[in-house]
Amino acid sequence: MPDTFVPLGHANVARATCSWYNLTVKATDRGKPRSLNTPTGQKSILKNVSGIVHPGEFLALMGASGAGKTTLLNVLTHRNTDGLIIEGTRCINHTESTPDLVKSLAGYVQQEDLMIANLTVKEHLCFQAALKMSSGLSSRDRTDRVEEVLDILGLSNCSNSLIGDPQRGKKGISGGEMKRLAFACEIITDPPVLFCDEPTSGLDSFMAQNVVSVMRTLARRGKTVICSIHQPSSEVYEMFDKVLFLAQGRTAYIGDASAAIGFFKSTGYISPKNCNPADFIIQTLADSHKNEGFTALDRTDKITSAFRNSDKGRKMLLQCAVIAEESTKSHSNIISYLHSGYSVYSRAGWAGQFVALFRRAMISTLREPMLLKVRAVQTVMVALLFGVIFHGQTLTGEGVANINGALFLFLTSLTFQNVYSVINVFSAEMPIFLREHKSGLYRTDTYFTAKTLAELPMFVLFPCLFIAICYHTIGLNPNWQAFVMCMVIAVLTTNTVCSFGYMTSCASGSVSIALVVAAPAILPFLLFGGFFLNKSDVPPWLQWLEYLSWFSHANEALCINQWRDVQRIECSPDESGVCPASGAQVLDMLHFNTGNFAPALVSLAALMLFYRLVALAALSVRARCQ
Repeated sequence: MPDTFVPLGHANVARATCSWYNLTVKATDRGKPRSLNTPTGQKSILKNVSGIVHPGEFLALMGASGAGKTTLLNVLTHRNTDGLIIEGTRCINHTESTPDLVKSLAGYVQQEDLMIANLTVKEHLCFQAALKMSSGLSSRDRTDRVEEVLDILGLSNCSNSLIGDPQRGKKGISGGEMKRLAFACEIITDPPVLFCDEPTSGLDSFMAQNVVSVMRTLARRGKTVICSIHQPSSEVYEMFDKVLFLAQGRTAYIGDASAAIGFFKSTGYISPKNCNPADFIIQTLADSHKNEGFTALDRTDKITSAFRNSDKGRKMLLQCAVIAEESTKSHSNIISYLHSGYSVYSRAGWAGQFVALFRRAMISTLREPMLLKVRAVQTVMVALLFGVIFHGQTLTGEGVANINGALFLFLTSLTFQNVYSVINVFSAEMPIFLREHKSGLYRTDTYFTAKTLAELPMFVLFPCLFIAICYHTIGLNPNWQAFVMCMVIAVLTTNTVCSFGYMTSCASGSVSIALVVAAPAILPFLLFGGFFLNKSDVPPWLQWLEYLSWFSHANEALCINQWRDVQRIECSPDESGVCPASGAQVLDMLHFNTGNFAPALVSLAALMLFYRLVALAALSVRARCQ
């Protein structure tokens, strides 16, 4: 089939031939000692595997567990190959493939679907279009392409439905529709090649048939489609143009799906009537199966040798060898050749990424009950509880102790409410970020900036609501300036705590780990906050913790804001000697200095930025490690 352009809708679709020749993949077997069979300490995963797929063809990779189909797909897509020794040639249109070339010319539908649950189908696809499609295209062109893809994949009827997440109890689209949406995201730029990793995993037979039908339709539109699949049904098997069966890392058969049973019959393995061809072939090649006195290894040698020496096998190997011999490492020609319409992946600039990410994060935040509805109810209830417990405090010796306790409880409540809210939401989105970043969709700093700015209004609104409800109920400083400054301190504290939550989430491997780590990490800062232990009594070798403790800076600022204008405190006779006579004496007892009010606010702002920068650095490290 010639490699030319063919019309598809209003765009030109580039065609590409994928081939690989004598691919041998080894992994260092570090967990086992070297033996006579593996003198180099290496385990062979693929052995001299070759193949070719032309435009418009749909190839299915199959084999028993451990046969090497996942490794082959990873090697062809240049993914998850760390620690592997790869020999052989991989080409796209006679050009040796590289990670950047594959990323530019191929879509990759992964086995697990990871998407923002609070977006609708159309919103998610528009987000992908904004980041993937050329910046030279107009907004109208992108919208038209989104509508076209929704129609091609049969998603128009559910375009305004939320994606949902069954694991989190959020109802949404079905599993089949979610898989089709995953395909839509990959073909939004009309790539000439499409790789799919077990796209029918977890789907029932009807949905699996529907998904495979989508892949077949895409192949008929000129794409080169390669997918790994685990034991498809007979109906699904009939949809494949070509199949590649692997056995112990070697090619047992590659060719027309309809001719596979005939080839195995020629080697002496006859399929029973009404038997699923895929099941029969995989069982024949499986390690645990024995037949006619042959061991699995003997049988694999017999079948692989028979195919290699067959006319089809020799013709395919010769074709792959010629392409490998003629392949060039220069990508300029193929990029120029394929550059038309939507065919080349084009990442948006920093500003374009930020706008798309910020819009997505705002929509997700406004629809996220953990951040909005639950937090609103929680804030009101805790504020009312504080107001009831500390209601009507007066300027007496007992009142001073109660007010100081209430102020420190403000900080404790703001800390634990917000840090766990951030961890639950931000950590839950981490797998989505890591996948999208690995695909080259956007930069780490752009994502982090957009995400944190989108959540900022919530972390300003709720602490202000909290203070507004309980401030005057408790009987704190009636001066309106003191009231406003209390809100400012609460907002700074909340955002510093959120920064700490971001840092914990980015540095932890999962939500559960972040939740476990958060409490013991906060405890030292809590102890050195100036309430349980006066600042003058902190051991010199631990004083550095005060500078990192938002409790210390915020508690000092709150106490100064509360007591610096109080001229007189009523003391009963039995409180003499321990009752401060004025607000200044209260601050002296706590070893707080009124001159430290502005520095305390600056310190809170500095801590907020510091923890946020550490979070960004940790996130960048995780992204690079992925």
